[in-house]
Amino acid sequence: MDLLIIAGNARSLIANRGDLVKDMQARGLVVAAAVPIADYLPEVEELGIQIFPIEMGRTGINPMHDIKTLWSLYRLIRRLKPKAVFGYTIKPVVYGSLAAKTAGVPRIYSMITGLGHVFTTDSSRNRRLQKIVSLLYRVGLASNSKVFFQNPDDLQEFTERGILGDAAKAVRTYGSGVDMQRFAATPLPVGELTFLFIGRLLTEKGVAEFCEAAGMLHAEHPSVRFIAVGPHDSNLPHSCSADDLQRWQKEGRVEFVGGVSDVRPWIAQCSVFVLPSYREGTPRSVLEAMSMKRPIITSDAPGCRETVEDGVNGFLVAPRSSAPLLEAMRKFVEQPALVSQMGEASRVLVERYYDVRKVNKVILEAMELA
Repeated sequence: MDLLIIAGNARSLIANRGDLVKDMQARGLVVAAAVPIADYLPEVEELGIQIFPIEMGRTGINPMHDIKTLWSLYRLIRRLKPKAVFGYTIKPVVYGSLAAKTAGVPRIYSMITGLGHVFTTDSSRNRRLQKIVSLLYRVGLASNSKVFFQNPDDLQEFTERGILGDAAKAVRTYGSGVDMQRFAATPLPVGELTFLFIGRLLTEKGVAEFCEAAGMLHAEHPSVRFIAVGPHDSNLPHSCSADDLQRWQKEGRVEFVGGVSDVRPWIAQCSVFVLPSYREGTPRSVLEAMSMKRPIITSDAPGCRETVEDGVNGFLVAPRSSAPLLEAMRKFVEQPALVSQMGEASRVLVERYYDVRKVNKVILEAMELA
């Protein structure tokens, strides 16, 4: 076996690593993936690679559970004997790297896809957790050959905190890339202006700010439409409260769709894509909307700011506040010509930096698998 991918969950393996798997297979590489049992989806088998379910908690630090995860990964790696291991998200990175090193894997790679809610919310508890998470990352990454970063802010954070001891290991990618044929440019909808949010309904995704801004803009322009696509999972940290969701639904300003298997029909019916997130690796939903020629409103925050040239393909707004978001949304209502103009610019930026073939080429060359 050439490569074992240790995935954060099945959905991300399909959506974010599916094109990478295809490119690896096209080069004749034998690839398999380990996927947490709790997040297993039958459609992951459609990737055409061996899938190995493993015990791995999605969130939290529980020593007993994490030791079980480490042991399960070690046993799997010892059995499969891959030439290389590639993990992404914190537990696959940390425990996958440690298990691979212990099992004698010669090449270990990790991708930092964002720093998660521990680093987006400032509290005494989170500051303590940041120290623990930083230590875990430092120990795990010490054995890595290369570490991929999706934005410069995360790389800077890892360097300043001393998490990444050897800066020469760092490789910058433009997110996970986007398949520009699958997310082909589509005509703008005719009629009412439509703002679209796609993401899990978490506070750190900025869903509250989106709903607040939508309510205020709707009061000024009742014909404008607002849609939120994404699941609500109350078990996830920083999930918006059930009371807030019920209130937003009752107010009726925002249409809540829930989770969907294909976001393209929803992007196709929107005029402007909005993601007021507090921090990302590089938001895939934004890249998909850009590829389909949609202007973007997103936060001037790590991972998000790289996707927008302010005033060119959209607007950057201060995170954690609905007022600047409202102002940016209002510009599109008052100057509708910006929608087409900035949508064209979005597609140009994707072609230049975020085409998945270009991104995968960088990854494969760094892994010496090209």
